Amino acid sequence: MPAEALNTDIAIIGAGPHALTFLAYLLQKRKKLRQRFAVFDSSGMWLQQWQQQFAAFEIPHLRSPAVHHPDPNPYALRKFAERRPQELFAPYDLPGTQLFQDFCVDLIRRLELPPVLQAKVLRIEPLQHQLRPRFRLWLADDRSVIARRVVFAKGGSQIHAPEWVSQIQSPYPPERLCHSQQVDLRKFHLAGERILIVGGGLTSGHLAVGAISRGAKVVLMARRNLQEKLFDAEPGWLGPKYLKDFWAEPDWEKRWYLIQQARNGGSLTPAMMLQLRRLMRRDRLQIREQCQVVKVIWQGTHWLVHCRDDSRDAIHSVSLHEFDRIWIATGTKLDVTAEPLLTDILNAFPLPVERGLPILDPCLRWSGCELYVMGGLAALQVGPVARNLSGARMASERIVSAL
Repeated sequence: MPAEALNTDIAIIGAGPHALTFLAYLLQKRKKLRQRFAVFDSSGMWLQQWQQQFAAFEIPHLRSPAVHHPDPNPYALRKFAERRPQELFAPYDLPGTQLFQDFCVDLIRRLELPPVLQAKVLRIEPLQHQLRPRFRLWLADDRSVIARRVVFAKGGSQIHAPEWVSQIQSPYPPERLCHSQQVDLRKFHLAGERILIVGGGLTSGHLAVGAISRGAKVVLMARRNLQEKLFDAEPGWLGPKYLKDFWAEPDWEKRWYLIQQARNGGSLTPAMMLQLRRLMRRDRLQIREQCQVVKVIWQGTHWLVHCRDDSRDAIHSVSLHEFDRIWIATGTKLDVTAEPLLTDILNAFPLPVERGLPILDPCLRWSGCELYVMGGLAALQVGPVARNLSGARMASERIVSAL
């Protein structure tokens, strides 16, 4: 028999940078709500998934400048780093991974945040009552929580794998073909191995550098030419320069296209491109642009990979290559209809969806109920940087204004 339900005013699902940013804003603007929220995450720790991903890819520093972080004071991280200036990297003072982590720990201490409740939320069930609508959060340990309001801050992105992955017919060892989110460089000894990395974003660069440092030879394959950019999106998307017109656009489909144009798929920073070029000169790395996998076959000890070269000099020529491992770094996709936690909400409160993104109100509230959405799923309202630290700040300001 299920245990008696716990009660809270605001249930926050997720304990990553977005959730931390939200609470920093909430406690600055709505001090009376200090004792009225609870944070749920299966790890039971702040930023655990973020730390795990950065450590697994051996990422030395963030891509965003030091003004982007969970504290409402944009200069707080620079102040924190005064005695650690060597951990701010050029250009634009990009904070080192350990510096950012320590800063967040200090922010949690300063905010006197309660511990994260170690609980995996399985369902969010709306309890429709005319006077007192609520949500019941069903937890993996058979407990449940009744909440008046819910902030969904766990990302909501799904692994995106190319079509050829589902067409592999022969059984193969699962560790020989992994999505980037399943790769932890710290666990590998790769001396003499041949690795194919599929994807042209920054993650593929980190994986290539890490694999080569462990003795592998790497082929990095991308469907188009690699893009070199400092940030995910142009800095104009961080303020009114571009956002003014974006927010004024009434057509949601056009907004979706503007987001795609602004992010324009994955890109590599100039610093990463410099590292990759050095590895190419050492003959440890080969980059195949405008090239894509057509078919892969597991040969018992290695992969046989059929690749199609779409470059101008070799239109549609197919070549065969052998690899010991394949790592897929083709990113994630956002689709609110594929997010299990939001299934009951969608059924009870249907709302328009544009290419997987929900159309929320200006405060990022789900129409008809008190559920608020942060991260990439809020991109139609926040803009192309919704999933970034700067987007977490914009989302927090909107949500807190409605509480």
